[in-house]
Amino acid sequence: MPQITVEYSAELSGALDRRALALALHRTVAPLVDSDVAAFKTRFRRIEESVIGDGAPAAMVHVRIGLLSGRPVGLKQEVGRVGIGIVRDHLAPVDGLPTQVTLEVYDLDREQYQKLVLGP
Repeated sequence: MPQITVEYSAELSGALDRRALALALHRTVAPLVDSDVAAFKTRFRRIEESVIGDGAPAAMVHVRIGLLSGRPVGLKQEVGRVGIGIVRDHLAPVDGLPTQVTLEVYDLDREQYQKLVLGP
């Protein structure tokens, strides 16, 4: 059920350990939200161009974590705190390039969310 999207600046391609980040998010967030690791889905989107602040050279990572609605605000805040720390741990610094990391936890509407699993 958890749907995770990670957008990152192209300049961070070699600095962000994407697979390890996804697996760490899955393993760490699963018990917090009472979900099975197998239900997590993470996709990465490389951003070829972005402008941050006044346009000076900078990079960004933005993570969106979608959880089925009905979770308490405090739990979503904890997922955010834990999640942003995991991103920090999987992002190597890039010399001379300030990097902003942001994370958003949002609700997936229980009444609208559908899931289909095909195959074995």
